[in-house]
Amino acid sequence: MSGNTLGLLFAVTTFGESHGPAIGCVVDGCPPGMELSLDDIQPELDRRRPGTSRHVTQRQEPDRVEILSGVFEGRTTGTPIALLIRNEDARSKDYGNIARSFRPGHADYSYWHKYGIRDHRGGGRSSARLTAPVVAAGAIARKWLQAEFGTVIRARMSQIGSIPIPFSSWDEVGRNAFFAPDSGVVPKLEAYMDDLRRAGDSCGARIDAVAEHVPVGLGEPLYDRLDADIAHAMMGINAVKGVEIGAGFASVAQRGSEHGDELTLQGFASNNSGGVLGGISTGQPITVSLAIKPTSSIRTPRRSIDLDGAPTVVETFGRHDPCVGIRAVPIVEAMLALVLIDHALRHRAQNAGVRVATPAIPGSFS
Repeated sequence: MSGNTLGLLFAVTTFGESHGPAIGCVVDGCPPGMELSLDDIQPELDRRRPGTSRHVTQRQEPDRVEILSGVFEGRTTGTPIALLIRNEDARSKDYGNIARSFRPGHADYSYWHKYGIRDHRGGGRSSARLTAPVVAAGAIARKWLQAEFGTVIRARMSQIGSIPIPFSSWDEVGRNAFFAPDSGVVPKLEAYMDDLRRAGDSCGARIDAVAEHVPVGLGEPLYDRLDADIAHAMMGINAVKGVEIGAGFASVAQRGSEHGDELTLQGFASNNSGGVLGGISTGQPITVSLAIKPTSSIRTPRRSIDLDGAPTVVETFGRHDPCVGIRAVPIVEAMLALVLIDHALRHRAQNAGVRVATPAIPGSFS
């Protein structure tokens, strides 16, 4: 199976399955000499961890990370960093009824036709459980970006199902189970999720992310555009069905006189570009929005077929998130960090000596 590695100079390769002994990743290309310990990684995994509230899957995984290599005397060595997370609460028997059938909306059918073999326990390799190692790797990337440029990466829930979430403060995001930037909407979200769970159904979500203090010049002008690689990484997150950079689809209704971000002596007049022009970062904040589909594994009976092609009805009895978007917030942040560190290292390799006389636009970062 190919397609398990993200990045060129900062490359992350994940391994494992949802109900296997363990999951993990190998991070190759981390610059040497950076202080790194479990305390840098575990808090991010705790944010993504299942079982943290009644609104997410009740699978009780501690997600304790182990560093197996690449760190000596508390510093990265420049060699591959192997991270391991053991699976401790898998209940494979919950999936016995779908061993010979396909869940509508899930990867079961396409996976079976591609490989001719399938681990039905929790979705196997196609499970969102495999985002945990990504979050662990992203924690390493975030620390380096923060130390090198002061980069700050944040994400928030901006809509769950039919309920939009207004922005009040970034401080609110870490104070509730929904990563919502406005605590006033939390009771409404709780009632909405409780109704969904009782109905055996699920819903989608929208997540908005921003990376601030990103230097000018990251990305390539053609096939390795920064925005293209961000979109590629975000679409690699389970259940993501849409990605917007900057104004995104709203730019369809904009005129050129409105969409183009004017350059002034005081700074950029707007940021419809989302911090990327011609595939290259401008020094403005990178802004990304994601659409996440409703969870496919639900208790509601759905029509399907079995391995022989006969009609059947599928009900999923495992422990699942009624809205996978809730725990996706730290995953989105991690993915953005992984793309940015890879492009930062690529830019440093080729363009570290480039100097221009034009001053940086105020409010951007160079």
